[in-house]
Amino acid sequence: MSAPTYIPFDKGEARLDWLKLTEALARGHTLPKAQIDDTFLYRGDDTLLSRAAWIDGLGQLVKTATIFPGNAAADKPSVNGAVTLFDDHDGMLAALIDFHLVTKWKTAGDSLLAALWLAPRDVREILIMGAGTVSGTLVEAFSAGFPQARFRIWNRTPDRARALAARYRNAEAADDLAEAVPRADIVLGATMSTDPVLRGDWLRPGQHVNLIGAYRPDMREADDTALKRATIYVDSHDTTLDHIGELKMPLARGVIGRDDIRADYYALDGFTRGTADEITLFKNGGGAHLDLMTARYILDCWTGGAEPGRAG
Repeated sequence: MSAPTYIPFDKGEARLDWLKLTEALARGHTLPKAQIDDTFLYRGDDTLLSRAAWIDGLGQLVKTATIFPGNAAADKPSVNGAVTLFDDHDGMLAALIDFHLVTKWKTAGDSLLAALWLAPRDVREILIMGAGTVSGTLVEAFSAGFPQARFRIWNRTPDRARALAARYRNAEAADDLAEAVPRADIVLGATMSTDPVLRGDWLRPGQHVNLIGAYRPDMREADDTALKRATIYVDSHDTTLDHIGELKMPLARGVIGRDDIRADYYALDGFTRGTADEITLFKNGGGAHLDLMTARYILDCWTGGAEPGRAG
């Protein structure tokens, strides 16, 4: 019996391409619908999240994540964990893939896929709310998807926004969120906020809003006005509507209805902008089936089953 493949971060990432990943995610949603299951355990602000997925024809994956927001103060990653990928035919362990590699590419690739379908035609400015690890990844991914765009980064702690922006030649810090939002063609949320930071009154017609940060039932990045003004899309009905506060709370209060969610990725042909003035809003739930699709893409690139590209 051969040993399972181990794919480390740096050597694995060197073979990947953001646009090819979005193509792999789109193809993955043409397969039979994934079976998925999530379990959450909490201790104060800390979370232990275990996710499992099985897609007939692609394989099985188990991913366990530890989310400790306080790690940032000690200059440690806030999110850690492990990823195991199993063969679809015999259930044998196919690969151990660096957790941060799968998480980085799944998280940003998930949102990039939606933006490629829903963003306005000519994207010149992208605003990122938040200045953590995910925000830097978003600059890399969205630079590949929208190469003419410049980035502005806002954070509650302005020095962190300035430090992150200084790492990229196409980015600068934004001090005033209310001023920065209407300027942007795409607004990306990558905060860990439990109270909305994005106000719908700031939005202008034609924008695309893409929310990544909220993952718990008590977390939100956008207020009710933003949801009511926008046409709403999600990556998966099953992992967002009843699980993440961004949608769970306004649904429970009747601010929006389930019929207001236009489509998820299993109906990707529904990801269309109706008019130039329409505001589109996408909620990234990042379910285990997307980890599985991403892990399978990474393994294919590693073994030569997919064409290597550039890492952003």
